[in-house]
Amino acid sequence: MSIQALLSELSERTIAQRVTNSHDQARLDYHPRSNIVKSWQEFEDIIADYMQYLYARCVTGGGRIGRSQAAGRAKEIINETYHRQGGDSTSAFRDCQEGVNSGLRGVLDILCDSEKEQAVRYYSRAVFDRYLPPDDWERRKVYVSEFIRHCGVALPGIDPSDPSRYARDIETLITALIRSLRQTSTIFRKL
Repeated sequence: MSIQALLSELSERTIAQRVTNSHDQARLDYHPRSNIVKSWQEFEDIIADYMQYLYARCVTGGGRIGRSQAAGRAKEIINETYHRQGGDSTSAFRDCQEGVNSGLRGVLDILCDSEKEQAVRYYSRAVFDRYLPPDDWERRKVYVSEFIRHCGVALPGIDPSDPSRYARDIETLITALIRSLRQTSTIFRKL
């Protein structure tokens, strides 16, 4: 395994091909009957159905998660996103009921984007784990140093003067990579 192979697997193009394109296509293929909902029950049914659809299509390869788990995960994502704007899932429901802030389409986009980001995180972690096994400290330090050198200033919050620090803390490196992709990459841009 080489540093070039690691860099190739963590390139924007490879991540798009292996991870994000399927989420984007699933979002494009999911068509609710309307961009507004009439009741809380309809709202919950649609977000649960969408999460089940997304998991079957992009995560489990056909397997589905239960409705309550799907609805719970959807509301958790919605609450986290809306909380940053002073709201929660009830605010999202009102948006969908009134058709404001992109209505139901906007809420489904939030769910897609969150699951897509999580998939990129899992994929990146798997790549780093494959190339940087914890039992090969020397290789870990060298590859992390090369990775940081290759990415340069594109990794926000990463101090290139101490790469061994990130060899011990790969999660910080993954978070910086995802933040960088979110800022500069088309894989996190809205369709």
